[in-house]
Amino acid sequence: MQSYGKVSIITPSYNCGRFLEETIKSVIGQTYSDWELLFQDDCSTDNTRSLVEYISDKDSRIKYVCNPKNSGAAITRNNALKRATGRWIAFLDSDDLWKPDKLEKQLKFMVENGYHFSYHEYVEIDEDSKEIGVYVSGIRKVGKYGMYSCCWPGCLSVMYDAEVVGLIQIADVKKNNDTAMWLKVVEKAKCHLLKENLGFYRRRKGSITPPSIIERIKWHYKLFRSVGKGKITAAFWMCMNIVGNTIKKIFFVRKYKIA
Repeated sequence: MQSYGKVSIITPSYNCGRFLEETIKSVIGQTYSDWELLFQDDCSTDNTRSLVEYISDKDSRIKYVCNPKNSGAAITRNNALKRATGRWIAFLDSDDLWKPDKLEKQLKFMVENGYHFSYHEYVEIDEDSKEIGVYVSGIRKVGKYGMYSCCWPGCLSVMYDAEVVGLIQIADVKKNNDTAMWLKVVEKAKCHLLKENLGFYRRRKGSITPPSIIERIKWHYKLFRSVGKGKITAAFWMCMNIVGNTIKKIFFVRKYKIA
């Protein structure tokens, strides 16, 4: 196996004990073995801690830390990133899954092409890990303005080179905090698409009913304010984001029949 250096996998978690074992197995089963799985627990009240610590006793690459207090997803990701020791940073939420060759293929794609920031395609699954007939892709190359116009990468698909990008920390935004992170990364490197399905995004019952358009508009406005944009500029990108996400849903999210 070609060695590309260690991958630090950022996994924030809050009360996802039901899905954790399957998520962890999808990492342990990777064909690329030089990784550390950094669990950052946001004070879960379920069996998250006992489950992760039980598995980590058998695999020292899995490392569990709990926040001092419940802090939300943005701060939890920040805390995990501070612990990372790998050259490469990847993200896997505690209910999503990777295909076994995800790390190996994405690292090869990045190194052979000299890329420092990338994402890949994925499909959506339900709470029972069954595909629901949604395939998500994106544009080949996402620059700064492309990322401001639409959040093209799914969190589970992102990887970047920390030697180029450095330590990323974001403001404490309650919604779209992953997008806030990509907006900072894309300042250092363009994001390139690996056109292959390498993961499974879990669509949970609580997320099936989308928020109202007004709520989403407010979230995006707060997002652009959080990354330092003035009121007028934030309003402009908020409008552009509505257009960009509409284009993504029409042309890059494909529905397919389940056999």
